[in-house]
Formats: sequence, C-alpha cells, structure tokens
Amino acid sequence: MNQDHVVDGITSDSSTSPNEPTGQHKPGWKAELWDWIKTIVVVFVIMMLLNVFVFNLSMVKGQSMQPTLVEQERLFVNKIIYEFSAPKNGEVVVLHDPSQDDSKKDFLVKRVIGIPGDVVEVKEHKLYLNGQLQQEDYIDVDIQDEDFEGIKLADDQYFVMGDNRHLGESKDSRYFGTVTSDLIVGRAEFIFWPLNKIRGL
Repeated sequence: MNQDHVVDGITSDSSTSPNEPTGQHKPGWKAELWDWIKTIVVVFVIMMLLNVFVFNLSMVKGQSMQPTLVEQERLFVNKIIYEFSAPKNGEVVVLHDPSQDDSKKDFLVKRVIGIPGDVVEVKEHKLYLNGQLQQEDYIDVDIQDEDFEGIKLADDQYFVMGDNRHLGESKDSRYFGTVTSDLIVGRAEFIFWPLNKIRGL
C-alpha cells in the first residue's frame, strides 16, 4: 500500500555532516491505520456495487435442478448479461419466485425452456417446443408430472422448468405460470464451489 512521505527541503550548509539524516519522516501508526481503513472501505464499496449491478454469488438450495445442480453448490450469476441480450432457451437463470403461497422463496434457479413466440407442450411425458421433440441431455428421467397442451408465449413471457423431472420435484412455470424478464435476476454461468465441481453451465 502506498504511504505518503513528507520530505523536508534540503539546503547547502557547510556545517552539516554528510552522514546526518535528511529529515525524512515516516507516518505514525495512526496514519497507516487510516490508510488501511480507507482502502478497505473503497474495496467494500466496489464489491457491493459489483454485487448489485454486475454479478452475484448464490448457493443452490433444494433439489429442483438435479442432476445438473445439487444442494450446497455455489454459482456465479451474471447479472448484467440481460441488459444487453434476452434470455435464451437452455440457459440456467436465477429469478425471483413469482408464487404467492406459503412455499414462496426469495429466489429460484431454473432452466429457460421457452421464450417469447414459442409454443411449449408436454406430450406423453416428453417436452415439445414448437412441435419438435426436445433432446434434453441434462435430465435423468422423462417428465413424470402431468402432460399439458401447447402454451403460446406472448411478448416478454418465458417458460422455465427445473431439470429434476421426477414427480412433484420442481416448482416452475407448470405451477406458477410464465415469468417476465423483470423477474429474471441473471444467468448462472458456472459452478465455482466445491472446487472439484467447477464447470460451466
């Protein structure tokens, strides 16, 4: 850390010994402590601003995204990406829970299944998007919940689902309906903890 030094002026004086100190003074411990405090405050403010506007670090709670995500894994969430582009199918996102009952949580992590203009349907326990059967490599079982007829997504409507397709294991758009972009906090970019699970999503 930089320290401010006060240097006295030096003038030529034949009576001054060449080995005499030049008058340079080091700051006391109070000044050094104040420098550290200022640095810590600046770093804290910068991190808070980045956390609010740019990224967030989130922990997975619950089972709704298994097998892709498991409980206690930590995610790096890009909060600024959707200021420049819209969510896309297949992206894992963190969103505010739109449900209004006792099961409401602060945030959910889900996968975007349908975007504005798409038709989402579950037929014979398989996902169809715009009439095309979807190959979902991230799931470990066919959809065990009830089928539903095609839902056409309007402007600014997104259909999200959890990767856990076991019966009743994911509260998602099949439960609370479509979500709007203002509810989507950001895109989960990668798992950063535990270290042996680090990978992109």
